Amino acid sequence: MLHLVPTPIGNLDDISYRSIQVLQEAELIFCEDTRVTKRLLSLLSEKLNINFPCTEFKSLHSHNENQVLKNLTPDTFTKNVVYASDAGMPCVSDPGAFLVEYCIENQIPYDVLPGANAILTAYALSGFAYTEFTFYGFLPHKGKDRTNKLQKSLNEDKLVIFYESPHRLLKLLEELNEFAPNKTIFLAKELTKLHQKTFKNTAKNLFELFKKENIRGEWVVIIEPSKKDGEDLTIEDIQDLDLAPKVKAKLLSKLTGRSVKEIYAELQNN
Repeated sequence: MLHLVPTPIGNLDDISYRSIQVLQEAELIFCEDTRVTKRLLSLLSEKLNINFPCTEFKSLHSHNENQVLKNLTPDTFTKNVVYASDAGMPCVSDPGAFLVEYCIENQIPYDVLPGANAILTAYALSGFAYTEFTFYGFLPHKGKDRTNKLQKSLNEDKLVIFYESPHRLLKLLEELNEFAPNKTIFLAKELTKLHQKTFKNTAKNLFELFKKENIRGEWVVIIEPSKKDGEDLTIEDIQDLDLAPKVKAKLLSKLTGRSVKEIYAELQNN
């Protein structure tokens, strides 16, 4: 059987008890980087005073994934097999999806354990009251592909979430300031780590701020949706209007994505 195991994105304490059990029972561990996974197991072993008996580690990353899969046979999975990426959830801007597809095609039992995930952590931290988002992963580094992808993200009618490296964050903020200076942007730095920090402001203000900052660490970026026609009013504007509760609930529902019934009940209780 195959288990896909999420690993901490910064804080070692975020490893789950279930993940530790699966790693202890593993007979073969596929790793995005064997050195990183071995280091993680060493730290966990020292911290928790436990042992991880597995001695067979194999590299499986975006550059060799197809070749590794060609050399596999279903018999490989008669062992307890684990796939672990360097940090976070496998298959989410990390390898693993082709391995899952291989299991589906060959009727091999598999499971994905829940765990640390930068997208959902940042989404919950952002304070944006929208129920839908699109995840873009990493933007292309340069050229027309980057510009087109960024323009597309700015026209989305739902939140857009993507990752960015410290080397390109200022460039991204400069682009956002050029294309949509008044859009509200949320930035999360080094999630779950000692120097975790968040920012929420317009693209223009963030660009001015970060021109003077020493930018380090990995970032999650969330961009507010593009407003639809007739969506110029803010939530606060509608709440202040002298309208019947049912009408107000419908307008607030359109802006936030929440149910009319839920909002109406809140209005009745206020």
